[in-house]
Amino acid sequence: MTTITAAVAREHHAPLTLEQLELDDIRDDEVRVKMVATGICHTDAIVRDGVYPTPLPAVLGHEGAGVVEEVGKAVTTVRPGDHVLLSAAYCTHCQECRAGRMAYCENLFAQDFGGRRTDGSTALTAEDETPISSHFFGQSSFGSYANVVESSLIPIAPDAPLELLAPLGCGMQTGAGSVLNELRPPAGSSLAVTGAGAVGLAAVMAARVIGCTTIIVVDLHDSRSRLTLAEELGATHTVNAGNGDLQDQLMAATRGRGVDFVLDTTAKPQVLTEAADALAIRGTLALVGAGAPGTVAPFEIGQSLIKGWTFKTIVQGSSVPQVFIPRLVDLWSQGRFPLDKLIRHYDLADINVAFKDSKSGATVKPVVVY
Repeated sequence: MTTITAAVAREHHAPLTLEQLELDDIRDDEVRVKMVATGICHTDAIVRDGVYPTPLPAVLGHEGAGVVEEVGKAVTTVRPGDHVLLSAAYCTHCQECRAGRMAYCENLFAQDFGGRRTDGSTALTAEDETPISSHFFGQSSFGSYANVVESSLIPIAPDAPLELLAPLGCGMQTGAGSVLNELRPPAGSSLAVTGAGAVGLAAVMAARVIGCTTIIVVDLHDSRSRLTLAEELGATHTVNAGNGDLQDQLMAATRGRGVDFVLDTTAKPQVLTEAADALAIRGTLALVGAGAPGTVAPFEIGQSLIKGWTFKTIVQGSSVPQVFIPRLVDLWSQGRFPLDKLIRHYDLADINVAFKDSKSGATVKPVVVY
């Protein structure tokens, strides 16, 4: 057993509490990782608030980065001393995993949101011996150490800055992967991104990499700071959705043709409806934003029929993290994926401030440094 410091979610809609917890011994298929940094993602917030069913109390966090300290007997991909980024866990044996579609693992909820190992145990215990949910996305990185499943590990070069690259584990992988792995817009095409948070801005950087020549970013925040940042990262047009009809503004940006691809990170029904109406013929609308269960979006079906348009949902950028995240690291090292422009660092003691700043838009991507 090892004593660790962790931020614990004990009640829905309540601040996290810093506590001393007991971390048990690693299992044969796990790795002990000393955390250096972890990103804070919207998914952490909605799980804290009960939108997804991880049992509380829990240690959340799923964009970890750290150094391997101990390796289980069955682990073959890393050794003690290796530097690693952490991403979503997957079972490795279902039909989707075996087909290389790990983002759509048939056991995704159990692997990432269950709060327990597959045998029902948790790695974490409070001082009063209360079980604390662990293995959030296979890691639970809001702690100074974690027992991490092998499928969550992505080895990277020892000189790569962990405190900078940690956010690649989920949000930025989702935005960039949705463009590069799933939508794959042809060079010269148009792409609109609704929501200028970390996911949306990662999609903007990816759209520039892949060669989109019209990149439109839509945001609802009154401040232009995010839209200005979007322009720095490659957006050719920015739209404040509060300043008029979204469909009209998207059509104007494409000179009446409509948008070839729209990636929605907001999961707001009105945004989805208006974005669908602004699609070009044979256009594609893709959703990565997480809405509350039961949320529905109406789409007009009369005039839409002749467009032959596509609606799809995308999980985790349709990526294999061990393949895709190193590619993003390479793009960053070449200056083509400047994620450092999105990041602000916080101490673990200020994790609730980081959540607040993320929600308000004061920080695009908070990263906790241990």
